[in-house]
Amino acid sequence: MINKEKLEELYEKYNNRESIHPDPLEFLYDYDDIEDREIVGLIAASLAYGRVNQIMKSVSFILKFMGPEPSKFLRNTTFESIKSASSGFKHRFTTSEELAIFLFNIKKILEEYGSINACFIENYNREKEMVPALLNFARELRAGECQCYNSLVPLPAGKCAYKRLNLYLRWMIRKDNVDPGGWEKIPASKLIIPLDTHMHRIALSFQLTMRKQADLNTALEVTEAFKKYSPNDPVKYDFALTRSGIQANNKTSSIKVYE
Repeated sequence: MINKEKLEELYEKYNNRESIHPDPLEFLYDYDDIEDREIVGLIAASLAYGRVNQIMKSVSFILKFMGPEPSKFLRNTTFESIKSASSGFKHRFTTSEELAIFLFNIKKILEEYGSINACFIENYNREKEMVPALLNFARELRAGECQCYNSLVPLPAGKCAYKRLNLYLRWMIRKDNVDPGGWEKIPASKLIIPLDTHMHRIALSFQLTMRKQADLNTALEVTEAFKKYSPNDPVKYDFALTRSGIQANNKTSSIKVYE
């Protein structure tokens, strides 16, 4: 088991912007406008799988054709224009066509709700719980698609850990030296730990869970365990713990792997 003193020590050491690079979270810092930041954050989080240098290249490719105001770009573009701009894109399992559909679904959310934040809040307000809001949000992002594999947005079946969506929510809801925040009306106490292989390994070693499968139930169990140390902010130590683990397991930042 780990104690709160050790967690706070890791938080103080790693939870700063000097420890971030290279990380897709960096892209959010370039956008003061919350509507632009939430779009960039969703793109960056959804592509946060694989080698980090490739993630950075893939996100940079998208932001380049979207221009300095991603919100304006999506509101004023068509599916065909997005498809043309995405031509040639490839990020591991994500194809240019899948990216175009993903971006167009974000556009539809902006048209229907006004912002991604408003979309999530409407889903959250129905039950005041994060899991159903998370699953409904996934449905919004997959609108009109078949119920099959999607490399960017998982099926809203409640089976996987929804690591990338929970990572996105951490970025948007929390605000400290690392997470830029910007979303209001949803308390940080409701956040779920972004459970990937790194955090799952850490959680097992600290006996925060005994579950061997890195799924949503495990993520919820680990989150509850962290609430003993930080009741109002259970994902507070996520970045510090995973960053310290990644740096310890890799000799150079260029081979960091996101799961």
